Amino acid sequence: MMVQRRTFLGLVAGGAAATLAGCTGDDSNGEAAVTGETLTLTTTTSTYDTGLLDEVNSAFTDEFGAEVDAVAQGTGAALETARNGDSDVVMVHARSLEDEFLREGYGVNRRDLMFNDFVVVGPESDPAGIDGMENVTDAFQTIASSESTFVSRGDNSGTHTKELLIWEEAGLEPGGEWYRETGSGMGEALNQATLSEAYTLSDRGTFISQQSEIDLGIHVQGPIEGGPELLANPYGVIAVNPAVHGNVNYDLAMAYIGFLTSPQGQKIVEEYTVEGNQLFFPRALSEDPDFQQYVPEGWSAGN
Repeated sequence: MMVQRRTFLGLVAGGAAATLAGCTGDDSNGEAAVTGETLTLTTTTSTYDTGLLDEVNSAFTDEFGAEVDAVAQGTGAALETARNGDSDVVMVHARSLEDEFLREGYGVNRRDLMFNDFVVVGPESDPAGIDGMENVTDAFQTIASSESTFVSRGDNSGTHTKELLIWEEAGLEPGGEWYRETGSGMGEALNQATLSEAYTLSDRGTFISQQSEIDLGIHVQGPIEGGPELLANPYGVIAVNPAVHGNVNYDLAMAYIGFLTSPQGQKIVEEYTVEGNQLFFPRALSEDPDFQQYVPEGWSAGN
């Protein structure tokens, strides 16, 4: 199974070490070239809603003396901001959208960062009767056939992209009064699902971080708890291409990527919890490096 805890390496990966060495000058503590600068990061709302973003960004600032101006927009909007040259680096979770961004030449040096999974949540009363289903497409078909209320983010985010893929795999095109698009982030979608006694698709991290404020339960699990691989939720981090947008702070972006994917950054990801629950699992360091992470999926030298 793809989704599993990754084994940490004892040393910094060569690429990350070279990146940091190349952008920090001769200062022995590695801060000379980036101290006082500001990195613009666009990212998915789940990293913000869970609190992880504050944790990693404050650690980066402590280490390098550079600030991070983080804008949480959802994956589609985050990538669009970067396309316009208004971001230095993106942290997102929709591989199909990331691949498009890379193929168009807007992004370089993509790295796998971390993962969690998606879950189907809804009212405890479970009006559609999907609780415990092993196949998420069966659950979506049951929700649609019963016309139980479903809240969709409808915002071209990573979660929305995954939701549309599940509907496609289920052979359905959702619509009607039972299907409600909010155009909002994950936290607001969960609130709307609570108010409407509706189902929704959520990343596990945001659901756990918001659980005390909503009245929903998990009815279909993702692969972390033995559910279908279709609900896997990997995150990537990508620098904006300085050859396309000369205004971007490429050195600082690569320092940030190097920090996040180093043992220090990955330890922060692994140890971040909410009420004792681990929300994300590190993925950057592995005994089996996946070189496919750097390029669009399916890419080869002959493309």
